[in-house]
Amino acid sequence: MLLYTSFSTSNFVFMFFFLSAGAVVIHGLLTHLFNDYADFLSGTDEHSPAILSGGSRVIQKGILKPEVVWRLGRLLAILLLMAAVLLAIIGHGKISLLILVGVWAAASYSLSPLRLSYRPFLGEWLSLFPSMFLLGLAGPWLIMDVIPMWAVQNALINALVCMAWVMVHHIPDLEADQKAKPIKVTTVVWFAKKFGVNFAYFPALFYLMLAGLVPIWLAFTRLTAAFLLIVLISFAIYLVTHLDIKNHHQVSKSEKGLLLIAMLIGLVLGIF
Repeated sequence: MLLYTSFSTSNFVFMFFFLSAGAVVIHGLLTHLFNDYADFLSGTDEHSPAILSGGSRVIQKGILKPEVVWRLGRLLAILLLMAAVLLAIIGHGKISLLILVGVWAAASYSLSPLRLSYRPFLGEWLSLFPSMFLLGLAGPWLIMDVIPMWAVQNALINALVCMAWVMVHHIPDLEADQKAKPIKVTTVVWFAKKFGVNFAYFPALFYLMLAGLVPIWLAFTRLTAAFLLIVLISFAIYLVTHLDIKNHHQVSKSEKGLLLIAMLIGLVLGIF
C-alpha cells in the first residue's frame, strides 16, 4: 500500500505498529497464557520435547505458578473485552470486531468447554483461521475503509500458509499430546492415529496445497505474484514432504524454514 497508494506515510507507520502491538498482545500474550495453562492442566507440555513447541515453559521452569498464568490471562481478556465495548460505543466498530475475534480465537482454542485445539480440524478452522484471515485484512480495511480483492487474496494465502506452519509445529508434540488427559487430538494426532505416524505431515501438506490453488486466482491480475507464490509454496511442500517425523530437531529446523517462507510470501504479495 505504501508503494501503490497515495495515503500518508504516517498512516502506514501508525497502522503497522498498531496491528503489530495488537498481534503481540492477543497472540503473543493472551493466546499463550491460556494455552500454557490448559496444556499444563492436561499434562501435554510436561511430555513435550520443548524445542519450539511445548509452550513458553514459564510454568515448567517455576517462573510463574499456574494460577498466576490463569489470572493474568483472565485479566487481560477482560481488559480487551472492555476495550472492544468502549471502541464500539465511540464508533470504532471495525477495531472492536478485530479485538473480539482475537479474544475468541485465544479462548476457544485452549479453554473449556470448547478447547478446540484438542479437537481435529476445529482448532485451526474455528479459532486460527478467522483471526489470521482478519488480521491480514485489517490494514487495508482500516486505512481504505473498504476491502479490496487483493487484500482478500493476500489474507487468504497468508492464513493457509500459517495454518500449515502450525500443523508442522504440532508434529514434535505428537506423543506428548497423546499422553495428555484429556488427549489433545490435534489434526496431526488424528491423522497419525487414523493412517499411521508417517502421515503426520499430511495436514500441513493439505493446507499448503490449498494455498497453492490461490495463485490460479491471482494469475488473472497479478501474474508475477502468482508465479513467485507457486515457487515458494512448492519449496514449502518439499520441506513438509521430506520431514523426518521422529526427528524433533529436524522437524523444528524445517518449521523455521516454513516461517521464513511465510515471510517471503508476505513480501511477494505486498510488492507484486
